[in-house]
Amino acid sequence: MKGGNYFKSYFTYYTIPFMKQHYRFRAYVHLLRIHQPIGSLLLLWPTLWALWLAGNGHPSLKLVILFTLGTFLMRGLGCVINDIADRNFDGFVTRTKKRPLATGALALKDALILLIFLCFVALCLVLQFNRLTIELSIIGLALALIYPYTKRFTYWPQWVLGLAFSWGIPMAFAAEMNAVPLVAWLLFISASLWPLAYDTMYAMVDREDDKRIGIKSTALFWGHKETLFIGVIQSSFVALLACLGVLLKLHFVFYLALGFASSLLIYQHYLIKDRKPENCFKAFLNNNWVGALLFLGFLLGIHPL
Repeated sequence: MKGGNYFKSYFTYYTIPFMKQHYRFRAYVHLLRIHQPIGSLLLLWPTLWALWLAGNGHPSLKLVILFTLGTFLMRGLGCVINDIADRNFDGFVTRTKKRPLATGALALKDALILLIFLCFVALCLVLQFNRLTIELSIIGLALALIYPYTKRFTYWPQWVLGLAFSWGIPMAFAAEMNAVPLVAWLLFISASLWPLAYDTMYAMVDREDDKRIGIKSTALFWGHKETLFIGVIQSSFVALLACLGVLLKLHFVFYLALGFASSLLIYQHYLIKDRKPENCFKAFLNNNWVGALLFLGFLLGIHPL
């Protein structure tokens, strides 16, 4: 009996603290969305498009590494900011009710400490770039800070997200060329339309919860015309990229990749046509392949095999 009690005490003494630490570690992973890399990838693809175009197919390896690290870092930082802003709302939304700040797995103080640490790391990273890139990064941080609060006051938070997710484009050109030419802004404008469309699909998942708690989105603004709105925005996105290809005299393979990407956009409309939340989420996730195909198109369009 004594041996059993000793074993029980030993197990409790060593195992329970470990389980608590493991639980907190998982909470931090969820706060940073490390288990859901889709957001980082959607942020990364436009940045890579810009780096390859700015570098004429041969971007600096150092810049590719720095921007890739910066993308994942800024996505995590943005998620922490978003969860701090939405901590009193997430518990009432089906998709977000298990987030760490909503469940109490982490306290607001924990999130703020992590945010300060991430800002410090981001500062160390951005100081590796030239002055123009550093100046542009301040605007990028401002967009990340503003975005979570726009859904309280405007039906167009997806537009702000589009600007934030595309801001890596002028930064990439600035880092590679120490200038932001007209072509960079054309790519930025076209790329900013892409998140406007796919985040409207994402908002369709939360439509009923958002309506109930007073959160605004383009999905609510357009009502049952949201699929038409998405189609118009996606068509504009593709048309602007085609114009960019003509302007840069890209090889035919770019248009082939653009065609395949367009077929995926059409497939997304098949998924969202009945407005079922699970299918809208699948359509949102499908955009990772759109980004990958377009990167392949830019890669081979500049220097075809």
